[in-house]
Amino acid sequence: MYMETEQQLKRWLRHRGVLQQLLEEIRDEHLEYKPWPNAMTLGKLIVHMAASSDMFLQSIKHGAFSPPTFPTSFESISDIREIVQASTNATEKGFAELTEAQLEQPLDFNGFVAPGSVWLGNMVDHEIHHKGQLFTYARSVGIEKLPFFIVQPPKA
Repeated sequence: MYMETEQQLKRWLRHRGVLQQLLEEIRDEHLEYKPWPNAMTLGKLIVHMAASSDMFLQSIKHGAFSPPTFPTSFESISDIREIVQASTNATEKGFAELTEAQLEQPLDFNGFVAPGSVWLGNMVDHEIHHKGQLFTYARSVGIEKLPFFIVQPPKA
């Protein structure tokens, strides 16, 4: 794995780990919550985060927009936890498979063209952005126990 890719993976995992911690506090009754009429529901927001990381990596790998490689339908928080785990596994595998050529190859996302390495950084930022929204959703449904925003390195 290339140094840049390895650093991005470690950074992403520190954020994904917090998402997984937060999912332990979310219950089925929270999944349909949305803060305004046209917002994504809490459940859809989580699945969007999970699917997007795989979508970014598959797109970089194939040089064109590619859908996620796992199912995204859910009925319960248990289903969502499984989706997030599948996404985490697929994303880690996707990082390991990236080549230097794929990271340098231009990729068009909705008319914005940049090398794969830029979209890899964008993938991590996308996760961070939506994780911030999810923290707000969680507080709004009454969840008081929230993890720190990032998994901290071990104490010395």
